[in-house]
Amino acid sequence: MNLVGKAFAVVGASNNPEKYGYKVVEALKKLSKNIYPVNPKETQILGLAVFKELRDIKEKIDIVVFVLPPKISFEVLKTNPRKKWHYWFQPGSFDDRVIEYCKEKGLNFTNDKCIIVESEKQF
Repeated sequence: MNLVGKAFAVVGASNNPEKYGYKVVEALKKLSKNIYPVNPKETQILGLAVFKELRDIKEKIDIVVFVLPPKISFEVLKTNPRKKWHYWFQPGSFDDRVIEYCKEKGLNFTNDKCIIVESEKQF
């Protein structure tokens, strides 16, 4: 998937450089200026304004990246099922219930690739 120029929401973004929520934002920042970190406990990550919830983002989003435990990914997904978005589940952020929900709702998703690895292929 071509990631350049897309707008990304990163649900589970983090200010901790050791966490994947930080690494994903960092990797995507190299590709696009349209990154919307989502974390209810942060106000800024890597110089980007943070949104408390996915539904707070009013700008156009192409890809929603999940960097959360599967149970929380499922809850966020249930409250935001939009067919125009592509949902990208990082390793460890999904389970069978999440995948079945996406299939039932006809949502586009990726769950077999790491977006950090894919972003490096864009250069």
